[in-house]
Amino acid sequence: MEGSVERGGVEIAYQVFGDGPTILLLPTWPIVTSRCWKAQVPYLARHFRVITFDARGSGGSGRPVGAVAYDDTEFIADTLAVLDATQTASAVLVGFSRGCPWALEVALDQPDRVLGVICIGPATRLTPMLEERTRWTFDARHDTTEGWAKYNRHYWVEGGYDDFVEYFFTKLFPEPHSTKQIEDTIGWAHEIAPERLVDTEDGRQNHLPPERFADLHQPVLVIHGSDDAIRPHAEGARLAELTGGSLLTVAGGGHAPHARDPVVVNHSIKDFTDRVAPRPVRRTWVRAAGRPRRALYLSSPIGLGHARRDLAIALELRVHHPDLQIDWLAQHPVTRVLADAGETVHPASKWLFNESRHIEFEADEHDLHAFQAIRRMDEILVANFHTFADLVADEHYDLVIGDEAWEVDYFLHENPELKRFAYAWLTDFVGWLPMPDGGIEEAALTADYNAEMIEQRARYHRLRDRSIFVGDPDDIVDATFGPGLPTIRDWTERNFDFAGYVTGFEPEPVDRASLGYRTDRPLCVVTVGGSGVGSSLLHRILAAVPAARGLVPGLEFVIVTGPRIDPASLPRVPGVSIRGYLPDLHRHLAAADLAITQGGLTTCMELTAQRIPFLYVPLRHHFEQNFHVAARLDRYNAGHRLSYPEAADPTRLAEAIAKALTQPIDYLPVATTGATQAANLLAPLL
Repeated sequence: MEGSVERGGVEIAYQVFGDGPTILLLPTWPIVTSRCWKAQVPYLARHFRVITFDARGSGGSGRPVGAVAYDDTEFIADTLAVLDATQTASAVLVGFSRGCPWALEVALDQPDRVLGVICIGPATRLTPMLEERTRWTFDARHDTTEGWAKYNRHYWVEGGYDDFVEYFFTKLFPEPHSTKQIEDTIGWAHEIAPERLVDTEDGRQNHLPPERFADLHQPVLVIHGSDDAIRPHAEGARLAELTGGSLLTVAGGGHAPHARDPVVVNHSIKDFTDRVAPRPVRRTWVRAAGRPRRALYLSSPIGLGHARRDLAIALELRVHHPDLQIDWLAQHPVTRVLADAGETVHPASKWLFNESRHIEFEADEHDLHAFQAIRRMDEILVANFHTFADLVADEHYDLVIGDEAWEVDYFLHENPELKRFAYAWLTDFVGWLPMPDGGIEEAALTADYNAEMIEQRARYHRLRDRSIFVGDPDDIVDATFGPGLPTIRDWTERNFDFAGYVTGFEPEPVDRASLGYRTDRPLCVVTVGGSGVGSSLLHRILAAVPAARGLVPGLEFVIVTGPRIDPASLPRVPGVSIRGYLPDLHRHLAAADLAITQGGLTTCMELTAQRIPFLYVPLRHHFEQNFHVAARLDRYNAGHRLSYPEAADPTRLAEAIAKALTQPIDYLPVATTGATQAANLLAPLL
């Protein structure tokens, strides 16, 4: 629910999520919006009622002019107004940095409405600022703009605001590999004018006196990073001491551990709230001697290719362990494939946020900046990891298999104490690669992401009990992870076992008539995978059909939209039949004289295994399709690659179709034992 409340002519925008005991996530300095809580809201709202609001001066709230509008008393009054507007009788208050003294004062002034207070990186002025900051004053003009001299009213309003913002948030996140958090906060900082930020500094007068902290009677939890460069860790320790509260020190953490280390912070907020607002718990524990073998399988939701290979691996795994129970934690469209196969989708899957929907949102006209899209999926990944973590905490699993379940692999390495099962990781590519037009910046970002992965694996190599590459060493791209980092092939060979490619079926001839197709005319099957990002390509192909049929008389087309594109959204063209989701798509591809596809690995390798001529059109800026998939197909001498501008030209596409129908096939054979080999690697873990 979204709403707003007005105080003194200033609109304060708020949001309410979920139900149950209430957690109010207070705003902080208006240099950032309430989006600073994006890693907390989805998880906490699954268990509690969660309220956020934008501080005056930020986000969707009003931006009054003048220092008096930003006095501490105004932020406290805004907090109470939001509690009233949302009819909140009582809540746990969570403050970050400058929001902490506001939360504490509300707890002191209206104790019956506050169940407890959590302070993250508190800025309470209980201890002096770090020495490097005390040399500079906010109001004076300085003869330098280096370091904390940037924290200056004159510098902000006279053109130095961008420089200050970049410096400030780099200091706020001292943890390595914090590029996304820094990028987010810099973006939010540009939603407030420097003049208004000056007002927030001038208005910061009525600060809570330290002697009042001892009067607090509610439970308190303080979370503070040991390497906080904004407010010293001693400040959090002193606050915990004065309030009789608990202290969680994030060793190596900076000022915003809720953004940089959200899993441990979210669990701490939940545990604290469960204690101060307890609810009945119902759970079952099975004695070890009576537990069946159980595996939890996570299949990548972006497309359908992983689902078929994972089903094939699961089938082979049951040959080793016939009594094995497999639960699937999965999203649409993977759940569609699993349902058709009669598999068990765990009920917790309903809590997963849909990654395919996010990818579709990011795509435009056959263009998907895949690396950036995954970076911008960070809050979805945090939320989905928490669903996984709650599940494996409540239920026993002997083995967890993650097929490119990026969130599980990343956050397990960041929180290795959460591993309580054998764990196997599957992938068909290794290494984030920059697109050439991304320039130096994207090259640096991909290298940073690769370096973090390499460091995680070196530090916690034991965390994965198996790392399985779905393919052969020769399928790995000939590239490096980045400057000063190892080559991708060498590192992968040292850190992975190889299963060979997993097709999920045995290639065999298909009776075209049994599928309802004519046998006396050439057939072209067009498919764009399980997500909705291929809609633009389908329209382009349909536009080329008349020209293609002019070059190849009698050519018929079958357009397969998949589960996330509505067949009714496509125009009707003579010579074209449009189908939706086909659970046995590989059989339809095997019946084709030619296929056209988007460039995903699974469909392209299925066509290679079945020795069907095909054209593939990689999504623009999709690094995996343009580099990893293309390199593998080149190795197999399979398919003909078209750029999207080529495919978008009806004449050129028609000519490519006609040519592909006449060229001989000389693909390398694709082994069909991949599922068996993968199961052989996984079975001992059970």
